[in-house]
Amino acid sequence: MFSDKANQIFQEVIEKYHEINSVEQPFENPYDRENELLEHLLYRKCWIDTVQWHYEDIIRDPNIDPEAALKLKRQIDASNQDRTDTVEYIDSYFLEKYKDVTPKEDATINTESPAWGIDRLSILALKIYHMNEEANREDASQEHQMKCQAKLDVLLEQRVDLSTAINQLLEDISKGDKYMKVYRQMKMYNDEELNPVLRKK
Repeated sequence: MFSDKANQIFQEVIEKYHEINSVEQPFENPYDRENELLEHLLYRKCWIDTVQWHYEDIIRDPNIDPEAALKLKRQIDASNQDRTDTVEYIDSYFLEKYKDVTPKEDATINTESPAWGIDRLSILALKIYHMNEEANREDASQEHQMKCQAKLDVLLEQRVDLSTAINQLLEDISKGDKYMKVYRQMKMYNDEELNPVLRKK
């Protein structure tokens, strides 16, 4: 099933990142873009999410230098744009894959495209990894560990449900029971013509 592959790649990414555990480390995608496009995109998507997860930790340091915080804010903004672009590339993959499927007359549209469901699955993999760390942190109290274990159990259940829903959506699209309609993200604040502050400059 598709979600099994996605979850496996996400775990691979997160474990690879934590070998060095630095937002400054170089990125290398082990999947070839030409021959393993979907895997390539999934790996890249989760790497972006993993780096940004740690950006978000760093910027919450109450003692962070203001100049460093501003630089990091810019990096987070760029990461968000990269994340959105990659989601759209994944949707483009599925649009191409199912381009010859004729939707049935009573076919319906989903509340989100497959790639935005995958986006949530990638973030969920990060939540599970870090909540598992907290549930097993030796220097934490037993109460802390138990609370985190309870949260981890919910996250694991959520991953099963979300994985099942994504698989079902892709199956429905392949059968023509649902159809894809992708709206490209129109972020206004990065556009010099649409953001009044940038336009003044």
